[in-house]
Amino acid sequence: MKLTRWLCVLALILGVFTLSFAEETRRVADITETKGTVEVKILKENWKPAKIGMILNQGDFIRTKKDSWAILNLDGAGETATVEVKQNSQLRLAELKQNKEQGTQNTLLDLALGEILIKAQKLHLEKSKFEVKTPTSIVGVRGTTFSVAVETIE
Repeated sequence: MKLTRWLCVLALILGVFTLSFAEETRRVADITETKGTVEVKILKENWKPAKIGMILNQGDFIRTKKDSWAILNLDGAGETATVEVKQNSQLRLAELKQNKEQGTQNTLLDLALGEILIKAQKLHLEKSKFEVKTPTSIVGVRGTTFSVAVETIE
């Protein structure tokens, strides 16, 4: 009897816990253009050549070599932003989340090296965030065109 009661309580807690996360969904970025040597690292796989139309998810990486670049659209046809990953760059899509109930979006791009040019659409809710992280700073924007660059120290 006690075991049944504990199992019911555990099931109730898990159900409530699962519902609290159900409202938050992940978003995607798709590669719309590339030039030169562009590679992606999806999950724990090795680096592989990027292809136009390839879908990237939260946690995935993209890198470009010399004289190469790639353009990413966040959320389809650049609904949130268009990101140009310039030559000799490495970018991780650290956070691409959306809360449909609240209508909010959180975007965090982690630029380890190189340069990106972002054309971000205006955020409509104060709770939404669009940020770019570098090894030395985090920049947040509400909707604009801007560039972020990270250089190596030699």
